[in-house]
Amino acid sequence: MPIFQLQNDRLIALQQTRFENHAVYERSHLQNIIKNQIDVLLPDILVIAEEFGDWDESRRRIDLLAIDKDAKLVVIELKRTEDGGHMELQAIRYAAMVSTLTFERLVTVFGDYIEANNLDYEPREKLLEFLGWSEPDEDSFAQDVRIILASADFSKELTTSVLWLNDNGLEITCIRMRPYLYGNELLVDIQSVIPVPEASDYQIKIREKRQRERTARTNSNDRTQYDLTVDGVVYPELSKRWLIYRIVRACVDKGAKPSQVHELINNLPQYSRNVFQIFEGELTDAEVQTKFEELDTGGQIHRSKRYFSRPGECFHEDGNTYVLSNQWGNGTLETADALIVAFGQNAITYASSTE
Repeated sequence: MPIFQLQNDRLIALQQTRFENHAVYERSHLQNIIKNQIDVLLPDILVIAEEFGDWDESRRRIDLLAIDKDAKLVVIELKRTEDGGHMELQAIRYAAMVSTLTFERLVTVFGDYIEANNLDYEPREKLLEFLGWSEPDEDSFAQDVRIILASADFSKELTTSVLWLNDNGLEITCIRMRPYLYGNELLVDIQSVIPVPEASDYQIKIREKRQRERTARTNSNDRTQYDLTVDGVVYPELSKRWLIYRIVRACVDKGAKPSQVHELINNLPQYSRNVFQIFEGELTDAEVQTKFEELDTGGQIHRSKRYFSRPGECFHEDGNTYVLSNQWGNGTLETADALIVAFGQNAITYASSTE
């Protein structure tokens, strides 16, 4: 989504550009700026090293190394490219390498950073003050390593990998830094894309639901039904397919575009297929059925039966018609959670009908 300039009674999209078009480089510009304004990426972290590579037999270096208030080390990798390259794999290697750092070793590393940047504080005192400790606590120090990936944009392959890694216990944040031109000025739109900003308060709950989903997947005949609540209205005893449909309908009613729903679901790691059948034109219900007749290949189940294609069930946007698949099984609850976090506006909840 572009940034718009409000000019009189019109919205004018700013021109998106590339960092390399303006001689903005990763280390000498982006890295140097961000280390001094690290809160633009994430609040409550402290940069403790730059170009850190304190390990044997490796020339690899971490762009920025930081620590958060929970005493977790934070590996920060920066790219000016529009796909992120393979930075998630690189960052995982770095996270493994720094995971053995002790508090005392970090004091030395931080001292080198302070001296190199002419900062006016003592490393041990600064670390203890930042962590809220009166003395070092090695048992609590660096028990986990977080990763922050910051790039002009990210490929679908990278975001898919990150979502899967997060689902399996890692903590990776993807932050998009997208440059725009405004006259002769270069603007940078900085947004968290994984997780979306609204997701932070839901992470524990989502992971618990995903664990329940994994357990449910061990039973191939899972027939669990769900009670969905939207703005206080309850839709009881929904199957998984109808749970998804009702959530998508509620999200669209709250302002989400079908194309946004389409993009979000297709970027989830459990889906490699399109979940919408998209037709050109704002079609009537009868025209939708005609389209499905044209697409049907004569199988046992008519193609239209695999979609929510009955009267009133389709979605429209910008002259196109979106018809949602009704083939849902594994990954349904992960999809429901992602939709609610992204578009639910804290007004959509669901629970098993037996709970």
